[in-house]
Parts: sequence; structure tokens; C-alpha cells
Amino acid sequence: MSKIKMQTPLVEMDGDEMTRILWKMIKEELLIPYIELNTEYFDLGLEHRNETNDQVTIDSANATLKYGVAVKCATITPNSARMSEYDLKEMWKSPNGTIRAMLDGTVFRAPIVVKGIEPCVKNWEKPITLARHAYGDVYKNVEIKVPSAGKAELVFTAEDGTEIRETIHQFKGAGILQGMHNTEESIESFARACFNYALDTKQDLWFATKDTISKKYDHTFKDIFEEIYEKDFAEQFRTAGIEYFYTLIDDAVARVMKAKGGFIWACKNYDGDVMSDMVSSAFGSLAMMTSVLVSPSGVYEYEAAHGTVQRHFYQHLEGKTTSTNSVATIFAWTGALRKRGELDANQELVDFSDKLERATIATIEEGSMTKDLALITSIEKAKVKTLSSADFIRAVRSKFDSF
Repeated sequence: MSKIKMQTPLVEMDGDEMTRILWKMIKEELLIPYIELNTEYFDLGLEHRNETNDQVTIDSANATLKYGVAVKCATITPNSARMSEYDLKEMWKSPNGTIRAMLDGTVFRAPIVVKGIEPCVKNWEKPITLARHAYGDVYKNVEIKVPSAGKAELVFTAEDGTEIRETIHQFKGAGILQGMHNTEESIESFARACFNYALDTKQDLWFATKDTISKKYDHTFKDIFEEIYEKDFAEQFRTAGIEYFYTLIDDAVARVMKAKGGFIWACKNYDGDVMSDMVSSAFGSLAMMTSVLVSPSGVYEYEAAHGTVQRHFYQHLEGKTTSTNSVATIFAWTGALRKRGELDANQELVDFSDKLERATIATIEEGSMTKDLALITSIEKAKVKTLSSADFIRAVRSKFDSF
């Protein structure tokens, strides 16, 4: 059989630790045997980001803007321990935060549902999609470690020199400060992306924040969503038979635990980060969630929604066998390849992506899975085969070839 050809490159962002190992396995076993893989490759491993002063992250985002579709492996956002471990020049910012800010999109995350992996929340019957704002807030923050007593102020200086000044706190001793920002333009893009996605998927849309406490910052999000909905989307939602409503983030958390699922839950950047992990874990595993960043200009970046699986990586380095779930990483590749195929009218690439996803799900549903799923599956234990990281990927290939 001849390999599937790609007309346009896909931006490929390699990552860190165990997901980097899985990334290579997936390419060698599931992609390269079937596709003439055409990618613009960027190494976002922490060592290379450090060598390039993080320029490689900026370059990868610019390439994504150029080509329109990217696929990203999980990466490390360093803390003080990582500074020492990797001998870093500085504590580089989250590559995801940098890329999302440059693309100014919205991240949509949804659990990958398979038979035999039942949600921890027994009344969840349908997937819950998290829509996460992908710009600003804590991911573009500025922080100060306050060394002593003194006054902290929030100051805005307009272009004409006028100032707005507010006292944050009169420190009596050491402390910490954090400054965050967002833009109305980005919030508007976020709102429109959420409303359009709800219409496309015919699902209700919830938006949740904390405007009762944050009467300007969070309230601005609430107001912009409401204005855009009433002006441009209310009639379309009524025609489609779906609902939009706003609620406080704590109320949303309480409601979601009693809901049946099948809706979109839109959150600010940090809230979306935390709640998507909660939802994916409750549906079975952090490694069982799709994630795509959609920009207002129609640029797509698909990624593995979970972390770099540090503990398994250290075991791998010791020569031990690991059983790491690669499903989210496989689905990042299939999502990106499908979108590339759609944009290039390459039906072979679209069909390949669909088939690989079916093969991955069928492998699990027939009882072959990694340890994280084997521990929670409702499939009869005698029929469950717990596979290593590599063996699971090989099992998916075998299933793919049998279709």
C-alpha cells in the first residue's frame, strides 16, 4: 500500500519526559507506516527551550499562524525544583501560555468516552466539554516578592499621561504581589467562540466566574458574554433549542455534580485548567481527554491535555517497564491530521484519523488497556489485559490493521 500524502505541513511541537517517549512511539508505530508525514518540527523540550531562551516556543506559535494546524506534546512548566534539575537560565513561562496568548484562542476539552470506563459521577451520561479562555489572567501575570513593609499600588498610565491609581495593600512586613490582566478584545473572541461551538454541537452553554467578589475583572467577562449573546446569538439559540446561562463558579461546580452532562462549561483561563482536569479524571483518566485551541482567525492547535508523567519517565530512565496511557496523545495527532485533511480536502487523511481513533477505542473496549484504566474498568477482570506503554500502542496498531 502506498502511503497517504500530505499537501501542507503540520506544525509539530515535541515535548518532555514520558510523553516525549510516547510521542516517538506513536509516530513510529501508528503514523509513519501509513502517512508520508509532513511536519514543521519544533523541539519544545525544556533543554532546548533553555538553549534558545524560549525563542523556539515563539517560533512554533508563528509557524502555527502560518500553516493553520499544529499538534503539541505535553511540556514542562518549570518550578524552582526544575530550575535545579535542568540547570535553567531562568524559570521559563508555560509554553502553553505563550502559544495560547499568541494565537488568542479558546481551548475546548472533552473526555474520550469508552465502554467499560464508567464516570465516577454516576449520573454523568454524556461528555462535559470544557471551554477554557486561553489568554491572560495568571498565565500572563507579573509577580513581586515583597521584601519588607511598604505600600503596594495598582497604577494605570494612559497614553495622554493620565493616571488611575489604587492602593492594593499597606504591607507591615514581607509578602507577595500578583498582577493580572485581560483585554476586552480577547474576552469577546472567547465569548463568540463559545457561542458558535454551542450552536455547532447543539449543546447548552454555561459560563461561570466570580463576579460577586471580582466586581470589575470577573464582572467584565460576565457583561461581555451577556451583551454578545443578546445582540448576536439569543435568537439562534432559541431556534436551535439550546440554552445559555451565567452562574457563579461555585454554583456551577455544585450543579455539574448533579447534571447528566452533554453541555459546554465555559471558564476563565485558570478555572478551565483546574475544572478540565477534574472532569477528565472523573470520566476515567487525565489521559482520556481531547484538547484543541481554536483561534478567531481559524487556527487550530491540538494537544495532549495531561502532563508529562514525570514519575513514569524516571521509571523509564531506570529501565523499568511503564504502563502509561497514550490515548490523549494519539487523539491529539488524529485531531490535527483530520483538521489538516479537512482544510486540504484530503479525504484519505480524514479517514485515516477516524479509523485510528476507532481502533484506539476498540482496543480498550475489548479489554486491552494501560494500568490506569485496568484499575477502574467495569469489564470483567478475567478479560482485562494490562499492557505496557509500548504494548498498548502496538495493540492499537494491530487493531488498526485488522479493520
